[in-house]
Amino acid sequence: MNGHAGSNHSRNFEENMVLLEEKSLSDVESDAGRADIESRFLSQAAKWSSQARSHVLGGLMRGSTAWRASLLRAGFFLIPSFVQARISRDHRRLSSSRAAAAAPERLGPTAYLDGMRGLAAFFVFFCHYFYTCFHIAGGWGDDGDRFWFLRLPFVRLVYSGPPMVCVFFVISGYALSLKPLRLARARSFATFASTMSSFVFRRGLRLFLPTAISTLMIVLLLRLGLYEWTRDFANDPTYLRNVREPHYGRLPTLHAQLEDWFWAVINFVHVWDWDPFGGSTGLDVHLWTIPVEFRCSMMLFLTLIGTARLRTAIRFLVLAMIMTFTYRSARWEMLLFLSGMALAEIDIIRDAHATSGSSSSPTTAITTTGEANRMLWLALSAVGLYLMSQPDIGSETTPGFVTLCNLIPGWWPPHDRYRYWQSVGAVLFVGAVARGVPRRDWQQVFSHPAAQYLGRISYAVYLVHGPVMHTLGYAFERAVWTHITGVQSEFAYVAGFMIASVFVISSVISAADLFWRAVDAPVVRFSRWLEARCSMPPSAASD
Repeated sequence: MNGHAGSNHSRNFEENMVLLEEKSLSDVESDAGRADIESRFLSQAAKWSSQARSHVLGGLMRGSTAWRASLLRAGFFLIPSFVQARISRDHRRLSSSRAAAAAPERLGPTAYLDGMRGLAAFFVFFCHYFYTCFHIAGGWGDDGDRFWFLRLPFVRLVYSGPPMVCVFFVISGYALSLKPLRLARARSFATFASTMSSFVFRRGLRLFLPTAISTLMIVLLLRLGLYEWTRDFANDPTYLRNVREPHYGRLPTLHAQLEDWFWAVINFVHVWDWDPFGGSTGLDVHLWTIPVEFRCSMMLFLTLIGTARLRTAIRFLVLAMIMTFTYRSARWEMLLFLSGMALAEIDIIRDAHATSGSSSSPTTAITTTGEANRMLWLALSAVGLYLMSQPDIGSETTPGFVTLCNLIPGWWPPHDRYRYWQSVGAVLFVGAVARGVPRRDWQQVFSHPAAQYLGRISYAVYLVHGPVMHTLGYAFERAVWTHITGVQSEFAYVAGFMIASVFVISSVISAADLFWRAVDAPVVRFSRWLEARCSMPPSAASD
């Protein structure tokens, strides 16, 4: 999705790079960032849908009435995309006498960032799911007696949301900067200008239109009574023993509910100050990172434009000065975006995204020097993960973090101290993974099909996991604890949580997959269409 809507060069570049600049997550928690659906994923979704219609539903609909055909199509659309793909492949194998195994999907050199973003989004969901029932913010032995395995560094990252937000922001800064920096370094300033215009035009649509739709869906769930269905459970400390998130209220009339939603969406586009949670909405408290991602994106775009014509050394010097000012101002989120920009240019300089040669093979021979470098970057990635494991609370008394916390400057805001080493670790981890051997080690992990799938639905996971948890999730937990395990003992409580989690996680993935295909992907196409309709033709651009 990088680039000017009317430029074939721009579109070909992003398709080759296999990475959209506008994600996710961000922080996806975008971070949300900051996550986007790229051309490859969108075309694959369309291909799966076409296969479903032609290979699976075709036979069923022969001789069917129009309404039955519509129901079959709608029913098949509700099936997760990976199930649709499997059904289509199985049908082709059964109907073709010369069936062959499908060729493995060719991934671009930065595809691992999509997988990293997808896993980060999933871990943010885990954080919001786990913290309702368990005290997960503290560290291993922070109070002198909770030496629990799940609180150990590295292990705790599976359910830690804040460090994943840091990863979102670094990836967003990297992905948003990659194409503009390539164009600037190639002195293609006309294409650079059209690309930046495209980025600025579509960024708000990309981030805020899906959130407007997801929060409108919450209004629909409220009016249907699904939030009332679980309201007592949502406020019951017998079951939710730690964080009880706001369970949005149902207003007397539909008009009042829609008016409340409208002003919440308006306030959500929060660009007038840098309050830590500016623009947050009670409709879904998890979405606070989206306005942050937008503000940081605009500042990043300004930095890219301002430094585009500078020589490389001068641009790095100016960027270092801006980052120093940002650091002293304790704007950790902006610092992460700028760090992503720096990492992107470093990778461009060292030609890290070359697609030719043997670098695409996981069995590439590695020299002794190359092996030493590989081990160095693996070690640095481990250091990054350790720093990302800084507890959200009590890190000053957590073994292994006491000295590190003493190194945090005194002027750093107390409420953000836990983000200090998490931010450093995120930059170090993303940078170390980028320097690893292509298709090996961490890049191989994040290029796995499961990670890539999570990358595709990462923004959707971020947007829908809240309402799914507050409706189906709470209903599943209540049913299991009430009718199966009970909550009289700690063992029964944990067992019930684990049983319910099978249904909750499955529901979130299914809802996210549907939201991705029904909302997220169409929003990407709509933003491109709208830009093309609103933009001057190239011949008139100079008038």
